[in-house]
Amino acid sequence: MRPGVLLLNLGTPQAPTRAAVKPYLRQFLSDPRVLDVAAPLRAFLGGFLIPTVRSKRSAQAYASIWTDEGSPLLVHSQALAAALRERLDGLQVELGMRYGEPSIERALAALEGCDPIVTVPLYPQYASSSTGTALEEVYRVAGSAWNTPSLVVVPPFYDHPAFIDSVATVAREHLAGFDADFVLFSYHGLPERHVRKSDPTGAHCLADRSCCDAIVPANASCYRAHCFATTRALIERMGLDPERTETSFQSRLGRDPWIPPFTDEVIEELAGRGVKRLAVLCPSFVADCLETVEEIGIEGAHAFREAGGEDFALVPCINAHATWADGLARIVVDALPTDHRA
Repeated sequence: MRPGVLLLNLGTPQAPTRAAVKPYLRQFLSDPRVLDVAAPLRAFLGGFLIPTVRSKRSAQAYASIWTDEGSPLLVHSQALAAALRERLDGLQVELGMRYGEPSIERALAALEGCDPIVTVPLYPQYASSSTGTALEEVYRVAGSAWNTPSLVVVPPFYDHPAFIDSVATVAREHLAGFDADFVLFSYHGLPERHVRKSDPTGAHCLADRSCCDAIVPANASCYRAHCFATTRALIERMGLDPERTETSFQSRLGRDPWIPPFTDEVIEELAGRGVKRLAVLCPSFVADCLETVEEIGIEGAHAFREAGGEDFALVPCINAHATWADGLARIVVDALPTDHRA
């Protein structure tokens, strides 16, 4: 049998309208790995209250970034899949979204007959609410088939040279001529309880300020530790002064404690400290989306200038950049059993 490749990403509404956004939010927030509370409370919050309250505002935000081709996340993810097909000698490559379309079920149906299937969660850093839920859905769908395919899962690539080199390359290209006096690395946030639940010892993660200084067995699956490892690798690869950089977390939701520092607050604080030319990278996303283009590129830039900053540069995600497509193709080939490698 010939191998196949399954790319996994979060998903997107089908249109920037309240009618399309509301069911998308409902599906997303009804996931117990995302909203890990008691089922009755999750049904009320995720199935009704939050989608009802946030759908109008979210639809407006999506409308501000929607392109003629559609949602940026979907457009860039499809372009990456196409670029991989060109580089993998005709291997079948399908894209599956955890929420919305194209669904994981549809992608696996298209890969029927392929074996093994190299499964690539497009999340550099592991989190149960992203990688974990996507893989759970893959296992569920694949396991329901009479002829269950072999799955080869690519692990988190938060410090893989192919990923780090791609982010650094895109940043260097985009920031040519932009003399940033500070670089902010902004990652998607998580509730603190998610971080603690990832620690099998129950005694390491968030226990002290140094808990993410190195990857050890206790934090091997810790999203926060992975993020700081990405930052360290990018600082080294880009030749940055660590004193002129910071790591922060964006997109928090609700009143529960989320991992600090918070990007929106840090952006204003940097302007208040005299930073005039700020560059922001979002290395927890491989494809530009609502959280990068709107939350950082529009809202973040506005907040920075309102607080006294002057120039703001959002570095695009690696999307389908040739360096990333080349690097991801190598990652896929390395994951294949030796008898399937060209």
